[in-house]
Formats: sequence, structure tokens, C-alpha cells
Amino acid sequence: MYVKGAEPGDLLEIEYLDIVPQTYGWTRFAPGGAFLPELFDHHFVAHWDITPEYASSPQLPGVRIPNGAFMGTAGVAPSHEQLRKWAAREAELLARGGRVWPPDAENAVPAKGKVATEGLRTIPPRENCGNVDIKQLTKGSRLLIPVNVDGALYSAGDAHFAQGDSECCGTAIEMGATAVVRFRLHKGEAARHKIVWPRFAHPGYFAPPESAAPRNFIGTMGMPITAEGRNESCDLSLAAKNAMIEMIKLLEERGWSREQAYVLCSVAVDLRVSNVVDVPNVTVSALLPEDIFNNSSTTNR
Repeated sequence: MYVKGAEPGDLLEIEYLDIVPQTYGWTRFAPGGAFLPELFDHHFVAHWDITPEYASSPQLPGVRIPNGAFMGTAGVAPSHEQLRKWAAREAELLARGGRVWPPDAENAVPAKGKVATEGLRTIPPRENCGNVDIKQLTKGSRLLIPVNVDGALYSAGDAHFAQGDSECCGTAIEMGATAVVRFRLHKGEAARHKIVWPRFAHPGYFAPPESAAPRNFIGTMGMPITAEGRNESCDLSLAAKNAMIEMIKLLEERGWSREQAYVLCSVAVDLRVSNVVDVPNVTVSALLPEDIFNNSSTTNR
């Protein structure tokens, strides 16, 4: 979307006036992706029936996920200079063995020309925002992004009905939705204050307090210790993986399959950085809201 008057150096504010869900959603994981690819090397999908208040799935009987609708992807167009810079840094990361998907014509639109051979993948977010998957960007929130090209060229998509802070299986409750937004342009603010990265705010609760907190939960902890018992130094990613693996174990203890547990973690469990200073064992916690269950199998353990 072209925003009249937007120029490089401006700061574009996007206010989400409403996000209206459609009635069907899905969550799935596939080999080779998401947060725990070494543990889940197969396909699984859950289908969701969506009402304005809740989503429920026949693949997860007895579970109701409250509405936390937001747009997983939103951003502005990058400049040619940014594209060159990002392509170079991601190629360098790939050469070091990092998890990077390089340009690929197979899924490019269009599938020919420079877009197919040089276009950056839209999976990772960057300085222009993009696929950040931040669940706090619900109705009423304000997203602020530095403008890089004339007109800003804002776009949004990847609507989610609900998501845990991590989206660990690679998807949330994916859905179609209608987003109503309002733009405000802060002339020269990004250049004046050297703002490079997106910012966001919400004037109220991003979700009902009992859902956002949550009021009734059970948590697991993770620290940077490998499965073989080796202690890594301050590795938050490893700590987060261990917290999530422990949560999956907890859900298995309650009778859920590993596949069901992974999906539940992705759509409802929040990863929280509990400490970054108690070296070497920084700690990440995974919080499971008990109120998503409407049966008696959820007693705390």
C-alpha cells in the first residue's frame, strides 16, 4: 500500500483498528523446520473451528484457545541498498553453517527473473519488520517502522487467531482475516533519532489480562545444558529448547501425544527469558495457561 507523503527517513505508524478472523484455521509442522526439527521429522496438522471468542480443534479435544488475533507479517519495502546488505550478511551466515534459506525460484512469485534468483526469503523478519510473529500486535496496537522508499509500500498478511510466544512448531492458528489500519506519518523521525529497528506499543491490554498473564499456569524451565550433559555458556536458544522439551514431556504425562503437545506449545505456551545474568546457566521458562483446557485432565503436576 502506497502511503502518500512517506519518504526515506520518516517513521510510519500503523494503528490496528480491527482484525476480523475468518471461521477456519490450521496449525501444522513439517520436517526440517520450526524450533525442534531434530525431534519432529514428520508432518502433522490440526484443523481449527473459529468463533469470535475461541478456536477449537477435533485434533485437540477439550481445548479452547481464546481469540488473540494479530497479523504475523507486516512491514514496508526495503531499499535496494538494504537488499544488497541483507543478502550479503545472510550469505555469510550460511557459509558459517547458520540456518538460512537462500533465494529459491521454486516458491518465488514470479518464478523467473531477478525475484526468483536474487529475492530474499520472507520467512525471516528484518529491519523493515516483516514476519515478526509478535502476538502483542493485536487490535489497538501501534507498529512503528522506519521508511526506506517513497510511499513506504506497507503490506500485511499471515493472520493468526492465536499464538504462543515462540510459535515453536512453525505455525500458529493460521487463518484468513481482515485487518483495518490507520496510518500516521512522523516526518524525519527515523533519520533524526537514528531509528533502525521497528517498535510497537499498545495503549491497553493486548489481550484480556487472564489470557495475557496468564492467571492460572504451570511452567517448565530450561538451561543451557546439552542432552549429553555438556554445559554451554549463556546460550538462550538452548535454554529455550530445553524449556520447550520439558513442556512437551509434561503434556505427554497428561496423555497428549508428542504431536499434540508440540502444537499446543506453538499456539498457547509462552517462552519467557527468566534471567540472563546467572552465568553460565541463563534460564528460559515455558508457561502453559491451564484455562485453555475444559476437562479434568489438567490438574497441576
